[in-house]
Amino acid sequence: MKKVGVAILGLGVVGGGTYKALTEHREFYKKNHGVDIVVESVLERNKERAASLGVERNAIAQNIGEICNNPQVDIVVEVLGGVEPAKSFVLAVLNAGKSVVTSNKELFCKYWHELEEAAKLNGCGLFYEATCVGGVPIIRSLLDTLQVNKITSLTGIVNSTTNYILTKMTDSGMTYKDALKKAQSLGYAEADPKMDVDGFDPVYKLSILSSLAFHTKVPYTKIYREGITEIDSTDLLYGKRLGYVLKLLAIGKNTDSGIEVRVHPALIKSTHPLAGVNDSYNAVYISGDCVEDVMLYGRGAGALPTASAIASDIIYFATHDNFNYTTFENTENADPATKFITDFKSAYYIRLQAYDMGAQTKAKSVLEKYGITAEPVIFENSGVKGVGTIIFVTDETSESNIHKAVEEINSCKGLVSVASLIRVCQ
Repeated sequence: MKKVGVAILGLGVVGGGTYKALTEHREFYKKNHGVDIVVESVLERNKERAASLGVERNAIAQNIGEICNNPQVDIVVEVLGGVEPAKSFVLAVLNAGKSVVTSNKELFCKYWHELEEAAKLNGCGLFYEATCVGGVPIIRSLLDTLQVNKITSLTGIVNSTTNYILTKMTDSGMTYKDALKKAQSLGYAEADPKMDVDGFDPVYKLSILSSLAFHTKVPYTKIYREGITEIDSTDLLYGKRLGYVLKLLAIGKNTDSGIEVRVHPALIKSTHPLAGVNDSYNAVYISGDCVEDVMLYGRGAGALPTASAIASDIIYFATHDNFNYTTFENTENADPATKFITDFKSAYYIRLQAYDMGAQTKAKSVLEKYGITAEPVIFENSGVKGVGTIIFVTDETSESNIHKAVEEINSCKGLVSVASLIRVCQ
């Protein structure tokens, strides 16, 4: 039976879950996969934390050098998060000839090219299933089952924190502030939630997923980003009345005109499969030329779901003799031949505050001036004297045109102003 020695860098939530999964499932792996996975070492400053998980004192490394020089360690699991010291540690173990599994989407997204170069030079495997969408097997699906397809698009709910917040705002009528506080109390959101609510986390994930799906490097710097901090619960209620649900979406499209990649809140039809993905669940909806439409769904975060992805990579390493690397030239920047679309097209939900009876006509004429077709779908008094609410849902138009129209509408002082502008995914 093949023995695989593992070292874990960091025993936080994910690292602790990984240690638990590997040790408690050891006999299961031996029986069903013919692999004896042994945690030989951990790198953890909090020795009490390590001991509470059952780690023997002599298995707690003092520094990364001990792990690099340990002949019993075949593969290293990096779950530290952040860029440093994670990057230096991963490069050190790769240069020591040991393969790596990581869940660190920021490190991997920003320095994938450097890590892969070191892996190639040293004949090591580099595994990263856990960087995207927790326990959902999206990476393996793109690499090993959907690789026969020309993937034309992927649309995903890939951040658990924001999905939980938007679910509470939609279903319970909470304000953004209250929903965030609830998410923090349950451990879904960090004390500083910027990485999630401002959209950085899904941008890193979309960079990885779209690079794999479209077979070209998609740097995170090419991705349009907009978070959920400005979302008003009023618009979620109006959206529900119109048959829509608001989600923070990661969208990648591979078109004849170029690649389009963006992360932003969007209204989607309540009949769409992604509309029912709530709380901390995630999903990615993929369209390919052979398979047509596929959706992968599951827990997008958490100790054991992420540990499941990590353990899967370890078993894959143990049962495959050859290591696969990217199908594209993996550099820091995009291939100069790859065109990226920045003035993308969408339909739009527009909520107007009207201060005059002529506001509806004026707004519609401005939209038409920029070639935007729209009819008001809701017109009502908001309950404040002299102020009404008008909702438009436009046909598909460009970002540049809608923003020009909004600017002109807002210039009609005393008549009408744009309170909200949200993209609509048809």
